[in-house]
Amino acid sequence: MQGQGRLVCFGEILIRLSAPDSELLLQSPSLKVCFGGAEANVAVSLARFGHEVGMLSVAPDNALGLAGIDELRRYGVDTSGVTLTPGRQGLYFLTPGAGPRPSQVLYDRAGSAFAFGAAGLDWDAGLAGAEWLHVSGITAAIGPQTAQAAIAAVKAAKRLGLKVSMDCNYRATLWQAWDGDAPAILGEMLAHADLVFGDHRDIALVLGASFKGDDSHGLRRQAAAVAFNAYPTLRYLACTDRVQHTVDHHDLSGFLFGRDDAWRTGSRSLNPIVDRIGGGDAFAAGLIHGLRAGLSEQASLDFAVAAAALKHAIPGDFNLATRAEVEGLLVSDSLDVRR
Repeated sequence: MQGQGRLVCFGEILIRLSAPDSELLLQSPSLKVCFGGAEANVAVSLARFGHEVGMLSVAPDNALGLAGIDELRRYGVDTSGVTLTPGRQGLYFLTPGAGPRPSQVLYDRAGSAFAFGAAGLDWDAGLAGAEWLHVSGITAAIGPQTAQAAIAAVKAAKRLGLKVSMDCNYRATLWQAWDGDAPAILGEMLAHADLVFGDHRDIALVLGASFKGDDSHGLRRQAAAVAFNAYPTLRYLACTDRVQHTVDHHDLSGFLFGRDDAWRTGSRSLNPIVDRIGGGDAFAAGLIHGLRAGLSEQASLDFAVAAAALKHAIPGDFNLATRAEVEGLLVSDSLDVRR
């Protein structure tokens, strides 16, 4: 999957509003603000790794939408594919976890400018000159119009000869809000993907399959075999495995499956975790980078897990680690001050 052409990420640029420190949402009258969103996270990370990346989206033509566009530009993402329309900004609220209390996400995305406008994008124009499209199941989960847009995007990408990567990113609360048919819609997107980020739970949901066993690698290998059989164009299935000791202490490893081979990494201890949101997007961007840069599958997977590990030490949705910093972690885990 080597290549150096332009990548396009299609999705909504979100504002994240989170409770400070370890407080509950609005326990005190203040919120921390940053920008994010699954596809925007991938775009920023790939730009930090040195790739030419564009964002294809719809944003409200107001101060909030313009600020989101400016934030992506700040990190080197081309925003010429972001259409401005009247409407509201998509939001999500985060209550950070602490101790035995897990983090909680509250979405406020219904009726946003993106939700109403995404289906009207010109795919041929938005994907012109691109080599790769990255999409997420979160976009399809927002509502019927964005589901239509996500399917149209991957179909247009394949018609134009682009490679397609898709993160399943199943979000039950979003699908349930409009009674969306997640298996059918995600399945149609998967049918056009070359690289899929998902595990045995995602494949079980989409294909109605069941996988048995207690071994995480075995479960994912079973799912990969079923996915490859169901989707002829699929080349790779990738996922992480996360062992959670506490909210602030996880062990992270990665798996990559091809049609004839499989790769895995050792476990990285993440302790303490600063911010886990966006960790999966950092993993996705890291693997896309490795495969496009001509690294071996094992080296690409190692890079992806290292990138995800660094994201857990960076506040906010974006993984701001550079390629050199990820490569440095792969060489040494030393925490000595670098001078």
